[in-house]
Amino acid sequence: MFSKILIANRGEIACRVIATARTMGIQTVAVYSDADKDARHVKLADEAVHIGAAPSRESYLLADRIIDAARKTGAQAIHPGYGFLSENEAFAKRCEDEGIAFIGPKAHSIAAMGDKIASKKLANEAKVNTIPGYNDAIENAEKAVGIAQGIGYPVMIKASAGGGGKGLRVAYNDKEALEGFTACQNEARNSFGDDRIFIEKFVQEPRHIEIQILGDSHGNVVYLNERECSIQRRHQKVIEEAPSPFISDATRKAMGEQAVALAKAVQYQSAGTVEFVVGKEQDFYFLEMNTRLQVEHPVTECITGLDLVEQMIRVAAGEKLSFSQADVKRDGWAIECRINAEDPFRNFLPSTGRLVRFEPPKQTMWQADTAHLQGVRVDTGVYEGGEIPMYYDSMIAKLIVHGKDRNEAIAKMREALNGFAIRGISSNIPFQAALLAHPKFVSGQFNTGFIAEHYGHGFHAEDVPHEDTDFLVALAMFRNRRYRARASTISGQMLGHQVRVGHSYTAVVLGAEGQHRFVSAEVTDFDDEARVCKVSIGDKVYQFSSEAVLRDVVTHGTCNGQPFTAQIERGTAKNPLALRVIHNGTQRDILVLSERGAALYQLMPYKAPPDLSKFLLSPMPGLLVDVAVQPGQKVQAGEKLAVIEAMKMENILFATQDGIVSKVSAAKGNSLAVDDIILEFE
Repeated sequence: MFSKILIANRGEIACRVIATARTMGIQTVAVYSDADKDARHVKLADEAVHIGAAPSRESYLLADRIIDAARKTGAQAIHPGYGFLSENEAFAKRCEDEGIAFIGPKAHSIAAMGDKIASKKLANEAKVNTIPGYNDAIENAEKAVGIAQGIGYPVMIKASAGGGGKGLRVAYNDKEALEGFTACQNEARNSFGDDRIFIEKFVQEPRHIEIQILGDSHGNVVYLNERECSIQRRHQKVIEEAPSPFISDATRKAMGEQAVALAKAVQYQSAGTVEFVVGKEQDFYFLEMNTRLQVEHPVTECITGLDLVEQMIRVAAGEKLSFSQADVKRDGWAIECRINAEDPFRNFLPSTGRLVRFEPPKQTMWQADTAHLQGVRVDTGVYEGGEIPMYYDSMIAKLIVHGKDRNEAIAKMREALNGFAIRGISSNIPFQAALLAHPKFVSGQFNTGFIAEHYGHGFHAEDVPHEDTDFLVALAMFRNRRYRARASTISGQMLGHQVRVGHSYTAVVLGAEGQHRFVSAEVTDFDDEARVCKVSIGDKVYQFSSEAVLRDVVTHGTCNGQPFTAQIERGTAKNPLALRVIHNGTQRDILVLSERGAALYQLMPYKAPPDLSKFLLSPMPGLLVDVAVQPGQKVQAGEKLAVIEAMKMENILFATQDGIVSKVSAAKGNSLAVDDIILEFE
C-alpha cells in the first residue's frame, strides 16, 4: 500500500480524497494555485505545493508541475479527482512512465472511452445497446440532413469530443438539423479543437441513468447498482439519487451486466461510470463512459456501504477486489443536492465573494467509514470566511442524505436544506427546495426535460410556494417576542418609557413595490426560560418550543409537537428592523409591530427604486473579457453588449432595448463587482 499520495485537484473532491487517505493511514500532498493558497484542501493535507497562477490552464492543468510536485514530495501515487486531468490519457500515461501510480484507469482505457465515436463502436462490439445513429464523423451539413432523415426525427447532433452541454443540439426537422450541425461544429472546434460531429436518434421522455462499475487489475469487474441523474439544468446535473425510482430489477440487472461487459472489453481498472439514456418503456442505450470518479459517487456509497475512493486506491496498489457481485448491497435510498454558488432568482448567474457565513447542517454520517449509515453528509471544500473564486466551477458543497426509503430521504433532504445557512454569496438552495417539493419529483414522474418544462422561463420566488405562510408569520412573532423579553430586562431604562411587552401584534409581510400583507396575531403563554410560546392567528394556533438562542441563524424546534428547522435573522439590506424567515425554500421579510405601529406603517408612501435603464450594470462579479460596442454606437434590443467570465463560464450581456451608447465605463480585462457600471446610454 502507498504511504503518500498527491491529489491533483482542489475543492470538495480534494478534501474527500484526503478524508479517506487519512482513515487508511496514508499521508497526502495537496497542490494549489494562487487563488487557493488558503483553501480548505490545503489546510487538511499533510503537505502542499504551489503550482501556478489562478486560471486552471496555468496551474491544475499543467501536468509537468503536478508530476514535479509528486517527485519532490515523494508521493508514490496521484489521485486526479474529477475534472481537470482526470480523463487525460496523456497524463495517465505520463504517470505510468514516471513510475507514479495513477489512481484511476489505465491510459488505454481512458483513450478507448474518451472518444464518443470510438466508444460507441466498442460498445457495439461488446453487445451493449447503442442508440440508432451514424457513428462516423459527418463531412458537412447537407450530409447531416440526409442522415437525420434516414434515422428519423427527432435526432441528437453531438460533438465527438463534447462535454458539459457544449456541441449538442436536438433537431426535429431538416432546418434544425442544418443549423444545428453548423452550430455544433463551431462550438466543438472552439471548445475542444475537434470538430467531428455524429448523429443519433433522440430518445423521447429520456431518463439519464448511470451504472457505477469497479474493476481491478486481476480481471474482476462488478457493478454497484445505478444512479438516477435525470434532474438536469442545461445538461448539468442538479439532483442525483440511488437507486432510480423508475427502473425495474430486471432492467437494473441488464444494464449492470452490459456495463460490466463494456468495462471488461477495455480491461478497465478502478472506479468508472457507464451512462445510459433510458426511454419511457425502459429501453436503454449506451451514452458514454466516464473514466473517473463521478461527482455523485456518495449516493452509491450510501446504499452499498463501500468507500469508492478507498477502493480506487486499493486497486491502484494492485489489490484484488475483496467482494464479488453477489456481495453488493442495495440498502435504503440516498439523494444528493449540488449546492452551487449561483443566484437562481437572477437566471442562475454565478455568485463569487467571501462566505460571511457557512453553516452546513450537522453531519450524522461521515464519508470515509460510516457512509452506509442513514443520516446526513456534507462534502465541501470551503469554510466560513473563505473566498469563492471566480476561476473554477460554481459547486461549493454536496449535501447527501440517506434514508430507509425514498420518501424518508426526500423529507431528510428538505430538512437538511432548511438548516444549511450560507451568507455573503447567493446559492441555489431555494431552487433545490422547490424541486424537492414538486409533485412530479415526489412521485418520481420526471425525465431529463423536467427543469426545462417546469422552469423554462426562469425561477421566481412564487415558484417556491409554502404550504402554510402563517407558520412563517408565527415563527417571526415567536422570535420577536423573545427579543422583546430580552429588551425589557435591560437595566437603566427611563421611568415611564420602559420597553413594554404586549400580547397583540401585527406582522407586516413585506412585498414588492409596497404590496405588503398585514397579519394580526396574539402571542400568549410565553416563557423565555423554557423558550416556549403560543401564537394565535385567526383560528390557527402555533405552539412553539425551541432551544435556539437569539444569535442563532438556524433554529431547530417543535411547532404543535412536530419538529422543524428554519432560518431566522434580524435585519435585511432594505429594512434593518425586519426579521427574515426562511423555510422550505420560501423567504419572507417580516416586520412585527404593535397595532398602532402597523396602522402608521400602512400610511407610509412607497419609495420607488431609482431608474437604472440608462446603464448596463454587471450582474455578477467576474472578468470583463469583451466590450462589443463603442460610444456613439446605435444598438438594438437583443444585440450583444459585453461578455463577463466567471466560474469557467462566459456570460453574454444583451441590450434589453434600442438605444445609443454614450459612454463605456469599464475596459476589457477589468475585474467587476456586482452592479459596477459597464456602459451608459443616452
